[in-house]
Amino acid sequence: MTARRGVAVELAGVVKRYGGASVLDGVDLAVGPGELVAIVGQSGQGKSVLLRLVVGLEAADAGRLAVGGLDVGRYRALPPGAKPFRIGMVFQGAALLGSLTVAENVGLRLREHGVARADIERITGAALAQVELTGEERKWPAELSGGMRKRAAIARALAVDPDLLLYDEPTADLDPLLTEQIATLIRRIRAERGATQIVVTHHVPLACAVADRIAVLHGGRIVEYGVPAAILASAHPFTRAFVRAATLAPGAPEASC
Repeated sequence: MTARRGVAVELAGVVKRYGGASVLDGVDLAVGPGELVAIVGQSGQGKSVLLRLVVGLEAADAGRLAVGGLDVGRYRALPPGAKPFRIGMVFQGAALLGSLTVAENVGLRLREHGVARADIERITGAALAQVELTGEERKWPAELSGGMRKRAAIARALAVDPDLLLYDEPTADLDPLLTEQIATLIRRIRAERGATQIVVTHHVPLACAVADRIAVLHGGRIVEYGVPAAILASAHPFTRAFVRAATLAPGAPEASC
């Protein structure tokens, strides 16, 4: 395995409100450098909001949020060349631009940062090869299957060589075989890149398959945080009910670790 080079992520008492209602109400979470953590919970509980706070797309209303020891707001304010590490995010639904080819989507941030064309082609080719999309460079997003669009979105995040990689429901709307492919890809990225990874998902078997630790988000807080086996054996009422419901859903395999 590649030596871990990821960055730590720390949330302490993080609060996020919309219209006076708290979606996140005192979230505490610590992710170590190079660790792969899954955040699970019901829809509408703030899992995606938490990722948007980590990447700096939104600001917390209270609490401390740091990546690599830097306050997220301070990190965002640094010019690209002064940032000591990079963050990549895979958005739910892939969020590829339909007017750009696969290769153009993957290289978008590189072009925005003024990277030379030859370097963009090299980096884009390597990222697409890592997600097994070599040969699909000139296709449009509409020509790709759902699983291929997810992999193209992951390639776009990999193109910036991230030290922290965030995934928002990477297997949403995918069948079990495609879900397994994405899980394999996430594990391979961990082995080859060594970046810290945080995966938001409602899919308990995926969380068990890829994560070092699983955080359970409920009622605006992390109610449990531990290794997959401990989460599956939890006595916490919500965790027990959520794991049972997730593994009894139609088409869902039994979760095991």
